[in-house]
Amino acid sequence: MKHNSLETAKAAIKMSISTRSEEKKLKKEFAADNINTAAVDFGGEFNKSIPEIIERAVIAAKRENIIDESHVAQGAVAGAAHDAIAQIMPRTMGLNVGGKIGIARSGEHMVVAVFFGVGMFNLNEVTVGLSHRSL
Repeated sequence: MKHNSLETAKAAIKMSISTRSEEKKLKKEFAADNINTAAVDFGGEFNKSIPEIIERAVIAAKRENIIDESHVAQGAVAGAAHDAIAQIMPRTMGLNVGGKIGIARSGEHMVVAVFFGVGMFNLNEVTVGLSHRSL
């Protein structure tokens, strides 16, 4: 069954906020419903981490067969990851971040969600960015 962008986005968000053990369970549930998913952690100083986050999203999507090796598919993941990061940039600029990237694809719908924990002293903030592409 093919899903619409909303259902695919929900899967990406769930993957991005899951723990490692939840991630494995969700991955199986989504696969049974024909939604391919991947998730990968990241962390560091925000400005320096942007290229790493985008790269990790592309590698995870390829590793989990969400996309093929084509530059079109890789560019779609990279562009969606960049757009999702850009949404939260004002809240994270210059701060340390840690979080998880969730990627989901069903048919032509591919969504990247980035969940950020933003740290400054003992004050922690959370934020999520989300972007959709059609493949």
